[in-house]
Amino acid sequence: MFGLVDGNNFYVSCERAFDPTLIGKPVIVLSNNDGCAIARSAEAKALGIKMGEVWHLSKRKQECQGVIAKSSNYALYGDMSRRVFEVLSEDFARVEPYSIDEMFVDLTAFARVDYCRRVRDRIRQITKIPTCVGIGPTKTLAKLANKHAKGGPTGVSDFSDDDTRREAFSEMPISEIWGVGGRSADKLNGLGIFTVQQFAAMPSASVRKLMTVTGQRTHAELNGVSCMPLTMAPSQRQTVSVTRMFGRPVETWDDMREALASYAMRAAEKVRSHGLAATAVQVFFHTNPHGSDPWYNGQRSFEIEPTSDSFALIRQVTAAGRSMWKPGLKYSKAGVILLDLRSEMTANLLPTTDTERSEKLMTAMDTLNARFGRGTIKPGGVRKTTAWSTRAANKSPAYTTRLAELLEVRA
Repeated sequence: MFGLVDGNNFYVSCERAFDPTLIGKPVIVLSNNDGCAIARSAEAKALGIKMGEVWHLSKRKQECQGVIAKSSNYALYGDMSRRVFEVLSEDFARVEPYSIDEMFVDLTAFARVDYCRRVRDRIRQITKIPTCVGIGPTKTLAKLANKHAKGGPTGVSDFSDDDTRREAFSEMPISEIWGVGGRSADKLNGLGIFTVQQFAAMPSASVRKLMTVTGQRTHAELNGVSCMPLTMAPSQRQTVSVTRMFGRPVETWDDMREALASYAMRAAEKVRSHGLAATAVQVFFHTNPHGSDPWYNGQRSFEIEPTSDSFALIRQVTAAGRSMWKPGLKYSKAGVILLDLRSEMTANLLPTTDTERSEKLMTAMDTLNARFGRGTIKPGGVRKTTAWSTRAANKSPAYTTRLAELLEVRA
């Protein structure tokens, strides 16, 4: 038996956890460069603000005058997700993070509904994040139950109960099914299939013919046949990417070099956090494809000696960028992608004095950054903020990951 614990309007809830004045008000969280709405409170949804809506256009509308827009703060959201995971790990032996705001748990050995309500209350008490819990004998049913729980009074819905499931299926559109995309929904609608109940009643062979084996697996899960077990060990990542739109166009090589160095540093940190090393790199930057300036897309991929060393990657990334640089253009985006990742142990079968020194230096740097906040210690030439940095006009402090930004309480 599976449970899916989902943080309600997670990014907004993280902001409200440290700023209670936002509770009850229309709040949205914006994407990088304060572009589009990527999270909305219930009050913002009620005003008609859509997911992905461009904020600089929407904020001119009369109905949006009272909306509070927050810049995205992924360091905060990631740490709050970790805290939710820790609470769940105290109650369940098996917890599988699915996304930053969703986690599957193994409910096989538990008295389910009442226990999930108590766990939900503990999460709210300890992390301040409101959640809903969906229960089902398959992951797909647990997902659907979670959606059903959002409209219920208790925040918990149990689709292991046939009557509850059957009643809900008759009212839920097929677009609610995990794994059924827009094209598949259109095909099913064309056959007169509009509800989850109608889809679940289809012959399995017809589903496979229409939606391949993936759709057949989803269909089986809706009928109580578990095809996706709980995965405790995540699969090894093959790539790590850091790409950004600039806050303003980059016109000088000094600015571009600094941006590429910053992205290489962050990519290296991500690779080390997974215990991996990169054996190939891709570097790119380009002008605005929708602007009036000439279009130029510089891109280079190349193999390297296996490494996760920030200094080594910065040297190679900036050298590649310099070879592609064309002056006189206004660049809008750049990125660094580390490819063909391998375990550090297998990548460095014959460690040398240099590799051992590098590992000690990177470990020391990561330890200090973990304790005092990302960016406390960084390679020379990489500044914390620059004129080209991603726009974040209303970003909340890193309440839980930087000592200098902890909340102060006066009594």
